[in-house]
Amino acid sequence: MGTGSEHRAPGTGGEGASRRGRQRLVRLLRQLASLAETRVMASLLAASAGAWAFLEIADEVAEGETHAIDRAIFLALRTAGRPDDPLGPGWLEEAMRDLTALGGFTVLALVVIGACGSLFFLRRRRAAGVLLGTALTAQASVELLKLLYERARPDLVPHLSWVTSASFPSGHSALAATVYLTLGVMVASGTPSLRARALVLTLALFVVAAVGVSRVYLGVHWPTDVLAGWALGAAFAMAARLVHGLWRGQGGHGT
Repeated sequence: MGTGSEHRAPGTGGEGASRRGRQRLVRLLRQLASLAETRVMASLLAASAGAWAFLEIADEVAEGETHAIDRAIFLALRTAGRPDDPLGPGWLEEAMRDLTALGGFTVLALVVIGACGSLFFLRRRRAAGVLLGTALTAQASVELLKLLYERARPDLVPHLSWVTSASFPSGHSALAATVYLTLGVMVASGTPSLRARALVLTLALFVVAAVGVSRVYLGVHWPTDVLAGWALGAAFAMAARLVHGLWRGQGGHGT
């Protein structure tokens, strides 16, 4: 026969297990909250870094400090003694025109419309709204900045692509970075495979880089126009990641 000390109060074991379960849940929620805060801070810092880099480049351009290096890089892409002849065979020039179109208004408009439509039908309406809002804001900002800085286009070589606006910042570079990086981050965030996420982001970065290089190769932008465009577009993309992350954190459907 057991003694009285061997008897347990009814429900003691169950209450202990329930308490331990609640403690584990609280720890998990705290970890998730900490991770979310880290991602928010990372997005905020990245967006701030992009904006700071743009302002630094713009300041150097306004003071004329970049002219020498702009000219050196620009002419390095031309045949020595023949600045009207870009390096490489004829097919490379045609390929550069194809690549530069990826940052043009028509192609980017189709990409944004198609992506927003797809996200909407996938019930990711907030993501669609963020993408559309970011693209429109970036487009308006680029136009205003071109009017503000009024930098002349390069006049060292014939332009191999039709242009009408001011040179700084590169609209193709800025908008390509905005759209493709924003899309890349959105797609990667919903992809469980690490390799797939790396592939998506690598492709987005490659397209952005190719568009920027093509603008210099075709003689329509100074290298610092492109650098400033990349910085500005990256800032918009990271700001979009921040807004989307905060919006998703509110819960509900249509994230």
